[in-house]
Parts: sequence; C-alpha cells; structure tokens
Amino acid sequence: MAQGKMKTKAKLPANVKNKKKGAAFTRRSNAPIKPKKAKFQEAQKIKQAITNMVNKSVEDEIRSVAVDTKGNLSKAQEAVAQQNKAKSDTASTCSSLK
Repeated sequence: MAQGKMKTKAKLPANVKNKKKGAAFTRRSNAPIKPKKAKFQEAQKIKQAITNMVNKSVEDEIRSVAVDTKGNLSKAQEAVAQQNKAKSDTASTCSSLK
C-alpha cells in the first residue's frame, strides 16, 4: 500500500498572468539552412566514380598482362575465354545481318 499523500502541482494565483513563450530560435527566410543529405550524396557519388575508375584501370592492366602471358591461363579459364569469344562472334554476325 502507498504511504503518504498524493503530490499535487502548485497552482499560481489567479491575478498572475501566464506568459506565452516564443520560439527558441527563429529562422530567417532569406537565409535557409541547406539539408545535409545533398552533401553526403555528392560525396558518395564522387567516391563511387573513383572506385569505378580504379577498378576499370586495374581490370585493364590485368587483361593486358593476361593477353601477354597466355600460357598462365588454366583450362577452365581458356574454356570460358573461348566461349565468350564465340558469343561475341555470333553477336557481331547477327547485328551485321540486320
């Protein structure tokens, strides 16, 4: 069981006027604050572009090394290369027929 009395809020006398509080901070309409999301999106686009460029250059470099040293390819890699070459040949002949 609860012991003691219930606490009640203190009431102001009727002759005291309640002051209305204004906004803590008002923004000027001629100096709006830009959202942060746009800045982060732009940074992410730049990072993605750099990543794509680096990956593409590394891939080109690896391809050039692989073309120079054909003896290092495994049997599976050679089979995939031949299949890709055959697909590209058939695609080019189909496009020339149109």
